Amino acid sequence: METTCQRLSSASADLIIKTHPHAEILYWGPRLQHFSPEYIASLARPVANGRLDVDSPVTLMAELSHGLFGSPGIEGHRQGLDGSPRFTTTSAIRDGESLTLIAEDSVAGLTLESQLVMSAAGVLKVRHGLRNLKPGAWQLDRLAVTLPIAERAGEIMAFHGRWTREFQPHRVSLAHDSYVIENRRGRTSHEHFPALIAGTPGFNENQGDVWGVHLGWSGNHRLRAEVKTDGRRYLQAEALWLPGEKTLEQGEMAWTPWLYASHSPRGLNGMSQQFHRFLRDEVIRFPQGARRPVHLNTWEGIYFRHDPDYILQMAEAAAQLGVERFIIDDGWFKGRNNDLAALGDWYLDEQKYPQGLTPLIARVNALGMGFGIWVEPEMINPDSDLFRAHPDWVLALPGYAQATGRHQYVLNLNIPAAFDYLVARLSWLLGDHAIEYVKWDMNRELVQPGHAGRAAADAQTRQFYRLLDTLRARFPAVEFESCASGGGRIDYEVLQRCHRFWASDNNDALERTTIQRGMSYFFPPEVMGAHIGHRRCHATFRQHSIAFRGLTALFGHMGLELDPVTAGAEEQAGYRHYSALYRQWRDLIHGGTQWRVDMPDRTTVAQGVVSDDQQQALFLVSQIAMPDYTLMAPLRVPGLDPLGRYRITLIDHPNIQLTGHGGHTMRKLPAWMEQPQVISGEWLQAAGLSLPILDPESAILIALTRE
Repeated sequence: METTCQRLSSASADLIIKTHPHAEILYWGPRLQHFSPEYIASLARPVANGRLDVDSPVTLMAELSHGLFGSPGIEGHRQGLDGSPRFTTTSAIRDGESLTLIAEDSVAGLTLESQLVMSAAGVLKVRHGLRNLKPGAWQLDRLAVTLPIAERAGEIMAFHGRWTREFQPHRVSLAHDSYVIENRRGRTSHEHFPALIAGTPGFNENQGDVWGVHLGWSGNHRLRAEVKTDGRRYLQAEALWLPGEKTLEQGEMAWTPWLYASHSPRGLNGMSQQFHRFLRDEVIRFPQGARRPVHLNTWEGIYFRHDPDYILQMAEAAAQLGVERFIIDDGWFKGRNNDLAALGDWYLDEQKYPQGLTPLIARVNALGMGFGIWVEPEMINPDSDLFRAHPDWVLALPGYAQATGRHQYVLNLNIPAAFDYLVARLSWLLGDHAIEYVKWDMNRELVQPGHAGRAAADAQTRQFYRLLDTLRARFPAVEFESCASGGGRIDYEVLQRCHRFWASDNNDALERTTIQRGMSYFFPPEVMGAHIGHRRCHATFRQHSIAFRGLTALFGHMGLELDPVTAGAEEQAGYRHYSALYRQWRDLIHGGTQWRVDMPDRTTVAQGVVSDDQQQALFLVSQIAMPDYTLMAPLRVPGLDPLGRYRITLIDHPNIQLTGHGGHTMRKLPAWMEQPQVISGEWLQAAGLSLPILDPESAILIALTRE
């Protein structure tokens, strides 16, 4: 068959793929102004001595049978047979900027379907489907998406973390061998966010070629960056299956999760902006309206101490602070007085709520707020009526004692009766009450997950999706938050089914500065739950001013996590102020273009947002530790119109103190803080704006308005 190629394009990116006799990506990078298919002849590789006598392509499936000698994209067998497939393209189906390739290995009896879609935002989506054509089960051990990247990509950026400290970036050199991330915790995980970023060495927010990938999958996963001994590089991502999880009978098909990929020649900001635009265009939909309401969640205010009369006082105080949605957290269902019991018993605690939830909800609504509630449907406590009635509903392997985590087991959603029980109880909760928002928690990893004696982590994840899909179909006006102990289940696949992520259980503003910045590489602020907590942080016991807490929560979906009744007058005034500030600026924050700013002093963190018409901008500068230098570097403001002229306004600051006798930071403020200035966008980008010297753990907010 004649060699052909296909081109998938957006305004910013191009993908050139050779389709026959096998599928191989030849180019993935900035959009080409001039391209003709005959140009691909320039990439015909020589054959090195001392190796195979033929070229070894890195195909879409990265088969070992081509002589790849690296990590293959497929591994499996048919009782030891048909274990080294090699696929030949049989058809290429084009539909706009979407390409479906069908390939077959008639010897192994397998068909491969590869789907590639280039979005208008420049984000590439890729997935594979594998079908068994022959009698006899084909044991599928691995099925991965492989994307080649340029040889100049010599550095990797990835993310590590743990509970209350998620999305921590780190970098490694990519010169030889492989860098591998594996997650076996059964959910997306705090520890290993499923993403890799490769780039030219030293890439930063505004400079360098970068290739970023994210696997849209809420379970176990494996990501790899690999360098072949010939210098070629590729990124690979897959769902990680436990032994025996995937077996294809004749006619059956298995799909990889979607891999989302973005290339930017303009550093990390360009990559992030493409991902954000893609999510806003194609994924994020808010049934309650685009504006993200100010939340108040009761957890860190009352914990399990539920008294309807007192909760009404909290609601009344919250309304006075500008709260627009009131959420009661854990402790509302029967027997739930601590975290030792009652998960699974999704019936109202009538001792705590003798009049039911309806009067409370009605009062919250009368105060002008929507009502939300906390659930953790996937879990079951050993001390619960549900467990006593159905101990066999636990996700476990027979013959072993299942370990508890946070005093709970996982409910096996693969059991139809267990699944139907949850649908019935949650349908009662959402059908009989005016609930517009559900905070969906998931506080335990999967250990020996089993169903009918076989590993079932993959199946459990898919049943979770089905449960959410069922509820969303029944209650399309309800919004869902993916919580999972904070950042434990944050990815693009669950975002297809939810409307907000709880970024971390840690409300410490200092820690949140890093967590939220890390999350911003792949997610826009409108889906990032960011709350102002109590002065004394629940997670770290560290204390921060209301100004630092309020400004840190501003660049997300803001809320409060505290008891407003017991807050002092000064704290209440602060909550009211930052709630109002958020409502004033949220349209810009949630609709504009996000920018992170590289600062030469690593103790200074700067970020901002610029409106699409470049008429407005808002930038936050946070000082997270004692500065390295006695003067702060100027803020070079990206994203402005070079021809525009912008008025600079200090919107919020930590009551900066001047001193004439030493002992503090400054004797004189920057000139623009003392008298109004109008400056060109070109100058602000190239030369910048002088900053005041900030105390550690404080921040300032600056607005730029085009004249």
